[in-house]
Amino acid sequence: MKILVDADAFPNALKEILLRAVLKRQITTVFIANKKISVPDVHHVSMEIVAQGPDEADHRIAELCEKSDLVITADIPLADRVVTKGAVALDPRGTIYDENNVKHLLAMRNLMEELRNAGEITGGPSAIGEKTVRAFADGLNRVLSKR
Repeated sequence: MKILVDADAFPNALKEILLRAVLKRQITTVFIANKKISVPDVHHVSMEIVAQGPDEADHRIAELCEKSDLVITADIPLADRVVTKGAVALDPRGTIYDENNVKHLLAMRNLMEELRNAGEITGGPSAIGEKTVRAFADGLNRVLSKR
């Protein structure tokens, strides 16, 4: 198992939690983004920079992802792609995407996008707070315990 992180918008508060877990368990972890992200200089944690452009990091993550990997992303279409390959995805807010829920969540995401585009809904997700940090840590521990 390896962990692939959609790192372009991954919150620093959650990065610390993730790094503690992967350093303790020595899990191969790759942060993928279109800009340099600071990661520890250890053999099983790395950073890969992809080309600028929409979805470049997502495409690379989907390419690298294998069955039983963990992908950390807030992008539900990417989560759907990796779950289809047999992996699990974890949202920075603690939601675990798997074969039981990803299609439903993708349909909800698409509906909400249509409503936003029509001007029916404005705004985005709330800021990362203590409750969100706890939810992410709990979700990460659940996934890592099963693997």
